[in-house]
Amino acid sequence: MIEAIIFDVDGTLAETEELHRRAFNETFAAIGVDWFWDRDDYRELLTTTGGKERIARFLRQQKGDPAPLPIADIHKAKTERFVALMAEGEIALRPGIADLIAEAKGAGVRLAVATTTSLPNVEALCRACFGTAASEVFDVIAAGDMVAEKKPAPDVYHLALRELGLTPERAVAIEDSLNGLRAAKGAGLRCIVSPGFYTRHEEFAGADRLVGCLSELGGLAGLDLLTPVV
Repeated sequence: MIEAIIFDVDGTLAETEELHRRAFNETFAAIGVDWFWDRDDYRELLTTTGGKERIARFLRQQKGDPAPLPIADIHKAKTERFVALMAEGEIALRPGIADLIAEAKGAGVRLAVATTTSLPNVEALCRACFGTAASEVFDVIAAGDMVAEKKPAPDVYHLALRELGLTPERAVAIEDSLNGLRAAKGAGLRCIVSPGFYTRHEEFAGADRLVGCLSELGGLAGLDLLTPVV
């Protein structure tokens, strides 16, 4: 039986990416820069993991005026805006997530997060969607700023496994993106992919299972049917 499930956050637990895009654009307006990321822009920028990294890539590509503030300060303001938007209750868990988490908890299966997003964003999502602290939902939280390299590097999954005290064959990852799939596979994990709004165009060769949403998985029984890691 699977001993742990390791979840990505943005696009996997909830369709947060559109709210992230809104938070970026509202932050840009607030600091007085003429930047705007439409959905096509953001879909392309999402191939770079990490908010600070996306801002840096955007600045390299536009070759215009430099940022009026350090990138870290812009990203901090964006995170604060995102957390405020989450607190307004504008997001919901994707179908099947709540049921799988409840079943796992009832069966003693441990739960972890492996994400490129920040700890405040994970906390905001848990407060908004579960009504409680992230530590009350997940046994382990591994976030992007805790590791040297973000996805598609496997660092954050290595960290999650280390904190869980498990080897890869005893856990399974759930992702929504190609970068996430590559990170999970790089750590030796089996990986289920449930594409989100911004990633449904991607190709997921190598996924152990591809589902439209986790309601199609069949709960823990669906995880146990995955081919064991050899």
